[in-house]
Amino acid sequence: MKYAFWPGCSVPRQGTPEFRISAVAVCQKLGIELEELSYAPCTGSGILQGKDLLLADTLNASTFAIAEVMELPLMTICSTCQGVLSQANKRMRDKPGHLAQINQALAEQEMEYNGKVDVKHLVWVLVEDYGLDRLQAAVVKPLTGLRVAPFYGCYIVRPSAALGFAEHPERKDSLERVIAALGAEVVDFRGKNLCCGYPLVGVNDETSAAMVGNHTSEAKEKGADCMATPCPLCHMNLDGVQPAAAEQRGERIGLPILHLTQLMGLALGIEPGDLGFDRHAVSVKTVLVKLGY
Repeated sequence: MKYAFWPGCSVPRQGTPEFRISAVAVCQKLGIELEELSYAPCTGSGILQGKDLLLADTLNASTFAIAEVMELPLMTICSTCQGVLSQANKRMRDKPGHLAQINQALAEQEMEYNGKVDVKHLVWVLVEDYGLDRLQAAVVKPLTGLRVAPFYGCYIVRPSAALGFAEHPERKDSLERVIAALGAEVVDFRGKNLCCGYPLVGVNDETSAAMVGNHTSEAKEKGADCMATPCPLCHMNLDGVQPAAAEQRGERIGLPILHLTQLMGLALGIEPGDLGFDRHAVSVKTVLVKLGY
């Protein structure tokens, strides 16, 4: 099982290098081979698309073209990248004229995209390709007794038409399925499919912090020991802004926010010191203690 791997630019280069480290470690444990696309461009994160759709889709088509030559499906660990890439891919497949215009630009770099690449987030790979039974069999330290709230991030849940939900209905609760396969208890809450507030950082920090406070407080009130997300941008906001959110609310929150791959790493027997927990703003000590570390 091998994939062309695009971690997303926010993972190795900016705020969450621990996400890439833990993802690679987890995939190695599971025998999932990754061929990293180290020169692929940023997806545009939904921002460039609003300014220049043709440019944004051309950049993403160049990533697809690389994977197409490799004859490998494209895997990402970033929910935002998944959403942007899925939408771009759907436009190119649905509109041959749009793809032809893009290929005119790609030809200058001796590249071409023929619309044959499938894009899948790691959480979808686990559910659809690897298999949850196989994942459960790989667990050496079940997360028994740990109550985990899932947090998807905007781009991996909408628009559903671009994300293939009709063809793959299991994607709607894929995160819960993976958490349960690791032996943890899923804590459902209203905010799991809502925006974390990251797009408002630097624009309206007060509202962004309020959104973080709402999500983390609700999950904690429901009894969650921690929250797990497959999106690095959500992690940066829910973890990094949580102290400001607590101050804004005048209450202590203290809810650890784990990357999904860190949660998986614990269940697969990877030592906590190798999963990058020291980079978190909110300590994960309570989680580790509950799991016997």
